[in-house]
Amino acid sequence: MENNAERVHCLIIGSGPAGYTAAIYAARANLKPVLYQGIQPGGQLTITTEVENYPGYPDGIQGPEMMEHFEKQAARMGADIRYGLATKVDFMEAPYKVWIDEEKLILADTIIVSTGASAKWLGIESEQRLNGYGVSACAVCDGFFFKGKEVAIVGAGDTAAEEALYLSKLCTKVHMLVRRDQMRASKIMQDRVLKSPNIQVYWNSSTDEVLGETKVEGVRIRNHKTDELSEIPVSAFFVAIGHQPNSDIFKGWLEMDESGYIITIPGTSRTNIEGVFAAGDIQDKNYRQAVTAAGSGCMAALDAERYLMVKGEL
Repeated sequence: MENNAERVHCLIIGSGPAGYTAAIYAARANLKPVLYQGIQPGGQLTITTEVENYPGYPDGIQGPEMMEHFEKQAARMGADIRYGLATKVDFMEAPYKVWIDEEKLILADTIIVSTGASAKWLGIESEQRLNGYGVSACAVCDGFFFKGKEVAIVGAGDTAAEEALYLSKLCTKVHMLVRRDQMRASKIMQDRVLKSPNIQVYWNSSTDEVLGETKVEGVRIRNHKTDELSEIPVSAFFVAIGHQPNSDIFKGWLEMDESGYIITIPGTSRTNIEGVFAAGDIQDKNYRQAVTAAGSGCMAALDAERYLMVKGEL
């Protein structure tokens, strides 16, 4: 199989802001990067509508269009951008082995992992249908569009509490749905939520349906104790039940935390394997913004360039 292998200086796995930014920097440094776009070319931003918080776009921009700009810029710099999904890796020794779509073998001197994380969803039809039309998995990204309106948020951890508090500063009322009779969030976050006059917590409650044909108009909830259904009129529905890092194929090779996020050496993009770097949401569960992902993509490309220089391969 190795006879048909392709050797590359720098392989980038994933194509969100982190992957494309890494490709721009790596291409300009003459690393001749090859980028595989993965299962969702453009990453999470392709399921976002308006992006208003990325610098340089004073009038805002649609997420998919922004990712198109990133891709075009990386291609113009000379990055080799390809369709394909990394399905297996072997980091035993350099050059590292990565299989694309289970058949093509790439041998890479350096690898930048930017496979991102996927928001966890409730799995109801109306949630997917109205995604981008009032349903969102990122209150910090989309809360602003619902300023002065009533919104609902589902979740019970620190992220959900943080996002509920963020929304409470923008929205007239935040209806927070919690599955059990208590939250998982830290005590201090729970206290803040419960002390906020415009956050109403619904205990033992789950989402039965998001209401609305073309945009969110309300949410129907079910109380587990009474089995009662009730409807709340809201303009937006935020899902804050966590993210799943797309790191399965790297298990056993790269060091991860208990949730599966890749651990990088603080202040760098370096992983526990030299020559393998991680950027974007795959290693960042705190900020998860396009601009921070892009910044870490830049770091990864610079780290890869320095690594190759030290090894005398550039």
